[in-house]
Amino acid sequence: MRKWINVFLLLFMSVFVMPSLAFARSPLEGLSSFGGLMPLVLIFIFFYLFLLRPQQKKAKQHQNLLNVLKKDDRIITAGGLYATVNSVKGNIIEAKIADGVCVQIAKQSISTVITKETEEATKIPEIVKK
Repeated sequence: MRKWINVFLLLFMSVFVMPSLAFARSPLEGLSSFGGLMPLVLIFIFFYLFLLRPQQKKAKQHQNLLNVLKKDDRIITAGGLYATVNSVKGNIIEAKIADGVCVQIAKQSISTVITKETEEATKIPEIVKK
């Protein structure tokens, strides 16, 4: 956490203090073209570190979760449907949601795979645990 505070302070100083020091120079010294672009570069770095990178990391984890799906995995879809995987065929998963009821689900609509740790940590309805 302390590391992120230091990064934030560095960005704050670079965006707000450094440009004001640049205007304190005499007109004879001139400004480098990089000095005017520095705030934009820092804003881009900030957005990359705090918005783009975590989003890419989460998408990669979700894709890995979908790639390792196998028969008898228990899943929750984006719509909240609890199911057990019967088979995986490309981007389509055939899942059992009740006795004698099988549905085909697009792989991308799966939000979570239920593991033993997840099952113990959350209150999953008893009807789903069968």
